[in-house]
Amino acid sequence: MNLASKDISGDFPNSDKIYLNNASVSLMPSQSIEAMREFLLSYNSVGPDSKESESFVVERLQNTRKIISKIISCQPDEIILTQSTTDGINIVANGLSFDSNSNIIIRGMGHEHHANFYPWIRLKEKITVRNLPIDKNGFFKLEDLESYANDNTKLVALSHALYNTGSILPVEEIGEILQDQSLFFIDSAQTIGCVDDINVNKFTCDFMSFNGSKWLCGPMGTGLFYCNRESSKLLEPTTIGGESAIIYDETNLAFKELPDKFQTGFRNYVGMVGLESSVRYLVNFGIKNIQEKNRYLSNLLRDELSKIPRVVLYGPEDPDKRTSIVSFNIEGTDSQEIVDKLEKQNIILAVREIMEKKIVRASPHFFNNESQILQVIDAIKKL
Repeated sequence: MNLASKDISGDFPNSDKIYLNNASVSLMPSQSIEAMREFLLSYNSVGPDSKESESFVVERLQNTRKIISKIISCQPDEIILTQSTTDGINIVANGLSFDSNSNIIIRGMGHEHHANFYPWIRLKEKITVRNLPIDKNGFFKLEDLESYANDNTKLVALSHALYNTGSILPVEEIGEILQDQSLFFIDSAQTIGCVDDINVNKFTCDFMSFNGSKWLCGPMGTGLFYCNRESSKLLEPTTIGGESAIIYDETNLAFKELPDKFQTGFRNYVGMVGLESSVRYLVNFGIKNIQEKNRYLSNLLRDELSKIPRVVLYGPEDPDKRTSIVSFNIEGTDSQEIVDKLEKQNIILAVREIMEKKIVRASPHFFNNESQILQVIDAIKKL
């Protein structure tokens, strides 16, 4: 059987709801929920914070780093375990040093997700924040980036894919432009787990942040921060503790090596166990197969929506330039009203925004199936 067409909905418990809000938080496979349960039982059995539990925990955290590092093609010790995408963004925004002439470049200002917008805008009191102009789908011209970047550009911060239109930015080409000129940060929350062939070396990025609870199908409160080993020397940790530093000569401190340098007080062990199990499930299915299935489902949804009177679609027409996010509105109908009415029918979508415009966002994942998409279309026709 072609895995891209396989129905795996039975592996994801969800009380018969049609869940299409995976760009926010995804469902978890049953095996991951069971893995977390087994970990908690074993962790309690060996005695939390006992000598035996230390090696028990270390092994499982190493397993998480190993499988994540394979997905993005880096070294395991370049993966810092966090709580969210936002954590990684703030590690960079608050850890870099700037002089008065420094500038950073972001894209689209309010078109960007708040987590990858607010931390950079906060820096405008001490540096210049440059905004790349965008088109209706959130793309910008590469020549604009080349003209905006100069010798004082400390960092360029961009999302790999956009949370509102699903547009996938050409980060590999962007990395080539910025190479040896400025640091490059990527928010990849909307691509890790649903877009194939993600390679930090091809992207030539210094930092990348994403979470475990979107397309990776892990639990809430799990995040990953890729920090290039050389680039890590440019970041001052914003927190410090016994896990991240050592003291010598009674009053002098030194930070530990990666990944410990940025992991003060991390304790979400059970979350990382669940995440590792989910990622294993995804890898066994095949990220390429996931992308193919998601593309089929989103294309079906877009095509059927386009046939409904008064429906307005957003995002790129070209499926190669977008994720499975499908954003739309129904003229004359409030977006929140649409989402609320569908939720009463056990169909879960979300309200998001494109600048000031409220839109309805559907985001199918590989555990969804064709029958569910057609049920959603039928329900929308009856609104």
